[in-house]
Amino acid sequence: MRHPNDNGFAARRTVAAEAKRQLLAKFASAPKATDPEMQERLAVREAVSVAREARRAEREALKIAENERLLAEAAAAVAAAEAEARLEAEARQAEIAERASRALAEEAARKAERDRRYAARKARRA
Repeated sequence: MRHPNDNGFAARRTVAAEAKRQLLAKFASAPKATDPEMQERLAVREAVSVAREARRAEREALKIAENERLLAEAAAAVAAAEAEARLEAEARQAEIAERASRALAEEAARKAERDRRYAARKARRA
């Protein structure tokens, strides 16, 4: 049984040819690259592209500046920490040296007291 919408080969071929003609007509009526309107659109696109590129470059420059600032801050913090550690180490060394000198002085004082007592005892016996 034949369907009422069943087109034959010739009908399908004419429909395809008509569709192709309409498509070609559409492209033929499209503005050409030499049209002033197209030139204006291209100029606007180029201006937008240049502005976008400038903004991107500015963002990149800001990122680089921020990274350099962070690196400088980190270097300053490291230098401050190293200086603080050096000062603490010097303070510890000074404290150790002071304790050692106090211990030597106390030892010398004890020896002097012991020698004085020994000399006093010898003097009493003599």
